[in-house]
Amino acid sequence: MNGAESLVATLVDQGVDICFANPGTSEMHFLAALGNNPGMRSVLCLFEGVATGAADGWYRMRDEPASTLLHLGPGLANGLANIHNAKRASSGMVNIVGEHSSAHLRHDPPLTSDIEGLARPLSHWVRRAESAGAIAWDTAQAVAKAREHPGQIATLILPGDTSWQDAGAPQLPRAVAARRKAPATERIQHVARVLQSGEPALIILGNKATRGQALLKAGQVAAASGARLGSQFFTARIERGAGRVPIERIPYAVPQAQAFLKGIRHLITVETREPVAFFAYPDKPSLLKHEGTLVHSLVEADEDSELAFDMLLEALGARSVAARLQPRIETPVPSGALNPTTVAHALAAAIPEGCIVVDESLTTGRESMGLTLGALPHDLINNMGGSIGYATPVATGAALACPDRRVLCMVGDGSAMYTIQSLWTQAREGLNVTTIIFANNSYAILKAEYANMGAGTPGERALSMIDIDRPRIDWLAMAKSMGVAAVAVETAEGFHQAMVNSCRGAGPCLIEVRL
Repeated sequence: MNGAESLVATLVDQGVDICFANPGTSEMHFLAALGNNPGMRSVLCLFEGVATGAADGWYRMRDEPASTLLHLGPGLANGLANIHNAKRASSGMVNIVGEHSSAHLRHDPPLTSDIEGLARPLSHWVRRAESAGAIAWDTAQAVAKAREHPGQIATLILPGDTSWQDAGAPQLPRAVAARRKAPATERIQHVARVLQSGEPALIILGNKATRGQALLKAGQVAAASGARLGSQFFTARIERGAGRVPIERIPYAVPQAQAFLKGIRHLITVETREPVAFFAYPDKPSLLKHEGTLVHSLVEADEDSELAFDMLLEALGARSVAARLQPRIETPVPSGALNPTTVAHALAAAIPEGCIVVDESLTTGRESMGLTLGALPHDLINNMGGSIGYATPVATGAALACPDRRVLCMVGDGSAMYTIQSLWTQAREGLNVTTIIFANNSYAILKAEYANMGAGTPGERALSMIDIDRPRIDWLAMAKSMGVAAVAVETAEGFHQAMVNSCRGAGPCLIEVRL
């Protein structure tokens, strides 16, 4: 067994059975090992940002890390934007980055770079494999790190000679399940006293607390105490819709967020931090809470939120209190012009039960979360890191993680162009992804931010830098070129029908929403 075979065998043994790959010459032995191990699924991505984004989407739906294969420093650099998004979403990931052989490096070949220097700012763990015999242990440690709570980014650098040299018979440690810390009892008791005070409180949920039993128990706490439940504007994944505990969303814009938080005396954070503005604006605050508002941490990022709510319910004497659940709201199919409201209504009427909605729609989709609250039960995924071009890769990974569920991926045309290669992978793998392109032919979010920043009235030359209409992108031709069926719609009823049609069949499709 050579080092590359040892690496793949260890990944599979540790429960990492998928690799999103964009290989190069240095990784040919690893590529051969991927192909020869029946326990590993290899998914070819035509850009490294698709590979890292897909690994993020896989983790968000499976709570288990995927691996990526990236070619040397430039390949890692191409994938860093979506590694950043994954890190902010607390997604676990094992990145395997190829490197020149140790003997070849001293000659400074053209692709030589400081891979550790590139990896370290966005990785929790970085190691260079020093020998073929050590690869199994290095890999096991990388997986263990990625599997921690919250999820971690592990990067293993694989020199070519360690791939092809004999690794012997590795003795592997057993895979260890991720464990979460218990919150301090004193903290639980303090928050219980805060909630019993009767002063207005908002419990802000993040990460694992926005789904499963943790969310249900948060709903019990809210029902027992009168506190409101909220989330940051962006969340890694929320289980929502009819029959789930509803969560209010703190608005994106600073004035609206401040209005939302007005009157709140206590902010109680769960696996997240207090609300902060996405950007700094002239004459606007960075922290969104009002003067006199107190912030209390109930659950830190590495702690168990379900256990914390159990302890809190005990402290409140509220174990038997039922959570208030979201009722079903039958949204009529809208008609007429497309705008944020009709787009949201069409989505609410079309979402099938069990759907995964990946949202990077920005300006066009700004009403979607509020107006789909009573839709059929579904999962919602947002961009935690803010680096655009995350939606189509994350949707790809989510569809691979949950092959029996339809994924609706909502993305603006500007964002979509960053990682449009995802369509090709979706076609190659036959994934159930509906990519919805909101085509307003501009970076519309930047027009709003231009005004928010107080930069004055943009002139023609400035506007030309945030318009993408000369030439216009032919989305139908783009989809066809990558093997994905596509349709364009110009009305609300047409948009709804196109979504319904896409959910009836199998495989990927694209809907261009012409605005």
